[in-house]
Amino acid sequence: MGQYSSLSSNVDCYSVDKILIGSRVTISQRAFLCTASHDIKSLALPLTSQPIKIEDYAWICAEAFIGPGVNIGHSSVVYARSVCIKDVMPFKVVGGNPAKVIKDRSLNSVPEELDSDD
Repeated sequence: MGQYSSLSSNVDCYSVDKILIGSRVTISQRAFLCTASHDIKSLALPLTSQPIKIEDYAWICAEAFIGPGVNIGHSSVVYARSVCIKDVMPFKVVGGNPAKVIKDRSLNSVPEELDSDD
């Protein structure tokens, strides 16, 4: 987990695989980060897993579900109670079940560390 990131109360990290959380990420109450599922092509339903990656400045709102293998892009927002089963591109706002792009995220200001020309 990167610097200045936070997991709110009752966040569930079902970490059968890696969960990578960048810097300045907010994961709100009761969000569910789920790295595992079952292979429904087999009657035995064997466990499968894939890592989750949440990039810098993303916000996962309350009670959102992030599924196995999903990458949440830099500065993206996942609305409350949304179900993400596919990657979210940077600077997108997504919502719904399944989550779909609602709009691009525009910023009123840019943090100093992103605004430098270095």
